[in-house]
Amino acid sequence: MQHLAGGQFEVFSAGTHPVGLNRESVEVMAEVGINIAHHRSKSVEEFVGRPFDYVFTVCDRAKESCPTWSGAMHLLHWSFDDPAAEIDPIQRRQIFRRVRDEIATQGHQFVKEAGLGESVTP
Repeated sequence: MQHLAGGQFEVFSAGTHPVGLNRESVEVMAEVGINIAHHRSKSVEEFVGRPFDYVFTVCDRAKESCPTWSGAMHLLHWSFDDPAAEIDPIQRRQIFRRVRDEIATQGHQFVKEAGLGESVTP
């Protein structure tokens, strides 16, 4: 999202069950010129009680187990497959790429519709 909005707003990322930064996530993002190697896996618990304009859940499991964000102005759910759940390494890499691209497409549309600044092409 940070990349798609041209750095026009602050973005945080967290998971309901963080297990560390996924190496394949880092690699598939690098394929499109985005370096996330310096990121760390965080729990949503780090952000509870903090006000947000938008809170997104990006998988059905997260939507069901995510804490209530009473301070959020907008709660949005985008359902994407969890690539890490795939056992076959070739299929998993393909799913990581597909989900990366799906998130970019959805994010680009969101930025455009929300008028959050100059968006770059996904």
